[in-house]
Amino acid sequence: MPAEERLTELPDLPTTPGYAHAVAVTGKLAFISGQVAVDAKGCVVGVDDLGAQTRQALGNLHHVIRNLGADWSDVIKFTWYVLDASEVQTIRDVRDEILRPALGEVPNPASTLVQVAALFGPDFLVEVEAVVAIPGEASDV
Repeated sequence: MPAEERLTELPDLPTTPGYAHAVAVTGKLAFISGQVAVDAKGCVVGVDDLGAQTRQALGNLHHVIRNLGADWSDVIKFTWYVLDASEVQTIRDVRDEILRPALGEVPNPASTLVQVAALFGPDFLVEVEAVVAIPGEASDV
């Protein structure tokens, strides 16, 4: 697996609440565009429901990740864009519901959450993008 090291506890820094401070990798990386809560027909899922939107956005992200030949354990960083950062616990709960079965006791990827004034559509509450280490790709460096 190309995600080789996840730093969660470092001297002089607090332990992270559910993510890694850093993830070291080898090999080829993929940068996945932000995913939102739309179904296969392009219809918004979970209007006014952050949990449902987070679940759908992660489902869409997982679909892209799997088509790269990767899985949740290969995600090295999430970037979250939300309308209301005070609702971060909802995002954490859904993220853990989805990632824990795949990661087990391995810490979550590195993560950044940014509160924004708006997303590209008026009904969207969350968008998530990821950086993924593609398995089986050797580095030439």
